Amino acid sequence: MNTSRFAEINCSISRTLAVMGDAWTSLILRDVWFGVNRFDDLANDLGISRNLLTSRLKAMVEDDIIVAVPYQQRPVRNEYFLTTAGKELVPVLLTLVEWGERWRIEPGKSPLRVKHKGCGHYTHATVVCSECGDPLTIDNIAPELGPGATATPGTSVVVPRFS
Repeated sequence: MNTSRFAEINCSISRTLAVMGDAWTSLILRDVWFGVNRFDDLANDLGISRNLLTSRLKAMVEDDIIVAVPYQQRPVRNEYFLTTAGKELVPVLLTLVEWGERWRIEPGKSPLRVKHKGCGHYTHATVVCSECGDPLTIDNIAPELGPGATATPGTSVVVPRFS
């Protein structure tokens, strides 16, 4: 999927998809988060072609999602680590995990558990209101145009009406 034109659309979702809209990018992000940091290990774990992995890693470095740190000089070989922006995408991955657990994984067959280091309990992603802490659902939120809204291609400036 070519997501390069998404970066031109005045929409937060579109601009995020310009960076993360490719499934391989999300899976590379997952693996780097899990500690799979070297090219050969990523290629083997994901079963991705070397050319495709090279292009995705390059784009992720350019987008400041990961950083390449050389661990060998001849030939140059890198380890990849999450940047601050990459770390802030991990909760997005957790939200995808939560949806997948609910809609695509057989109950009791979860391939991943996430433990909260603070309290030691297993947890799951929940999107909550930043002001009151209530869980956000489609039934209790309403989109409104923001101060940067413009009528441009690919951007709906018509906000749905809710009753």
